Amino acid sequence: MSRDTTTGSVHQLGARGATAFQVRTGGSPQPSRDCSHGHNVTVWLEELARSSGWLGRVAYLDGDRRWSYEEIATSAAAAATLLAERGACMGRFVLIATQDRIAFVLAFLGAARLGAIALPVNPRLGPKQHAFMVADAKPTLVVCEDELTCHFPGVAVLSADELETLGPSQPPAPPASLPPGALLYGLYTSGTTGRPKLALHRHSDVAHYAEVLRATLEPTPDDVFFSVSRAYFSYGLGNSLLCVLSTGVAAVLQRELPTVEAVSQVVARFRPTVLFAVPTFYAVLLAEGDARKFASLRVCLSAGEALAPALQEHAAAAFGAPVLNGLGSTEVGGPPFISHTLGNCRPGTLGKPMPGYELSVRDERADPVPPGAVGTLWVKGPTVMPGYHNRPEENAKALVGDWLVTGDLVSLCQDGEVRYHGRKDDLQMIGGISVAPTEIEGILSGHPAVEEAAVVALPDAIGATRLRAFVVLAPGQAPSKELEATLLQLVRTHLVAYMVPRSVTFVDALPRTPSGKLQRHVLRGGWPPAGSGSDAPTRRE
Repeated sequence: MSRDTTTGSVHQLGARGATAFQVRTGGSPQPSRDCSHGHNVTVWLEELARSSGWLGRVAYLDGDRRWSYEEIATSAAAAATLLAERGACMGRFVLIATQDRIAFVLAFLGAARLGAIALPVNPRLGPKQHAFMVADAKPTLVVCEDELTCHFPGVAVLSADELETLGPSQPPAPPASLPPGALLYGLYTSGTTGRPKLALHRHSDVAHYAEVLRATLEPTPDDVFFSVSRAYFSYGLGNSLLCVLSTGVAAVLQRELPTVEAVSQVVARFRPTVLFAVPTFYAVLLAEGDARKFASLRVCLSAGEALAPALQEHAAAAFGAPVLNGLGSTEVGGPPFISHTLGNCRPGTLGKPMPGYELSVRDERADPVPPGAVGTLWVKGPTVMPGYHNRPEENAKALVGDWLVTGDLVSLCQDGEVRYHGRKDDLQMIGGISVAPTEIEGILSGHPAVEEAAVVALPDAIGATRLRAFVVLAPGQAPSKELEATLLQLVRTHLVAYMVPRSVTFVDALPRTPSGKLQRHVLRGGWPPAGSGSDAPTRRE
């Protein structure tokens, strides 16, 4: 499939100045100066844009409006003044509950300029979930969509619309002078296993996010990013904000729910060159969309959950562009810290650690395991969180010295490639044997009749624990006993007997968090909900 990556006409607003880049092997641009740890990141971003000649370039495409780097800088400074007038202050949270729009960008940067801590949250959550976050973080100000004001009683609220209509008379707020290690933002974990935790990150993290992205994708000045994953999740925040303004690219913001139809329309209109999404979306897109409409793409990135090799290869062939797999986390922030790159993309692996990160694979006693053995992934690097907000017990479990204990199960190949085996809390016990379900799910997902699959251990009628597969069928496929037998035989031909599910349950969708991650504990608790088909999340969300 041919690709058209000529996007310069979209990307340029003014004369392009001389750049301040040092060129590495492979042609990836790298800023010649780095972000001092004690500095406000908004100052660094503005200076970087100025010295690199980006001020006149398009930073964001939001509907019919194009925003240059210079407009973003001046508008964020004006937004900071308004935020301060409404209660934002240094060291306190500003909760941001908006769709992916310029108001989100301005609220985040405005809070950062003041030394406040930005707290993006999902605007589609219910009032009880928002109330939990308010009680936990105690923000001094909430920036939200007008219809969400009722979710935040007792807290000062600023309309997102008001941020986008600031006039030239609004004076800019001076940037706060910050100490080393000052906090920039917090994000709640996805809650795949229970109550979400608020992971904290620093101003100094952003410069390293940019370095990782350059190593992964080798962005060019003509790139246009588009993230299906929303900016209020860690993966999306890097794709749509933090890695955009620090690399000189443009990004498309989409306010609407990212359905296949809506994403296809965005791609047709803005012709992005880099697409960020989760495996579930790639699977649905290939099943229900038209991959030929995505010919502008030069590379795709997948993260957020396990990417089956068959899906990775299918997507790459359909798009005519490599699909890079990676592993990141809210606790490490930014882009994936283990990833394929344009020069190294091997389906079935996660790739290798990105610059600045060190990995260790350890057993239950925290001893390193040999190459090829499965253990818990530990990681250390410059962007590992300093801790969770108000969670001393969780911090003691997750942080051991400079190391973050991720809870991911991986094995390390002799050549440094990392293979993923699921989450530690996903392990299923069958007859006293620990079983990682991701290998079984990968085999089931490779069948052409299957769109996605999940495997959990459930008690049978006599109380014995058995593996059960939950399968979402591809469009045009119908459940049947014959198909169930075929799928079980497929697993049987590849794996040992105790890893073969005893049954298959065909479902319309799998339970997922708002960020798209599988909620395996919901499957174990009973899925789908009896008599509540309308309550099950659709796989198009």
